[in-house]
Amino acid sequence: MKRVLVVCLGNICRSPIGEELLRIHAKKKNLKLFVDSAGTSGWHQGNLPDPRSCEVMRRHGHSIESQRSRPLVEQDLHTFDYILVMDAQNFADVSALTPGTADIKQFIEKTDVPDPYYGPGDGFQRVYDMLNAAAKDWIDSWANESNGALR
Repeated sequence: MKRVLVVCLGNICRSPIGEELLRIHAKKKNLKLFVDSAGTSGWHQGNLPDPRSCEVMRRHGHSIESQRSRPLVEQDLHTFDYILVMDAQNFADVSALTPGTADIKQFIEKTDVPDPYYGPGDGFQRVYDMLNAAAKDWIDSWANESNGALR
């Protein structure tokens, strides 16, 4: 079973959406996956996801209200197989921690997923669309690996 951690800045906007979308696509492929999310800051520790993240997920028939924000800790780099970050700054912040065994990648290769917190009203829907497509791609790739297919 793969262990995946999704990381953004505060763990209330992007990473909760990414976490749930990975879980949803893994279930569709019957892929065993443990997925969690965290933030590079602890500003929102213990808080629910942003209401706008919850709303965009509800519009698509999903719920993230059981998630709570937590900060990234160094142990995460040893606990997880993959750490999928939302942008180049998250990548730098995670990479600056003590090296671990996790493979650190951008959720969308060479693309920053914009933080919708202060952005325009449609930002959460745009983030959902970006993460949904990328989550499906990650799951398809991992499902092919587990079936012996080449990437």
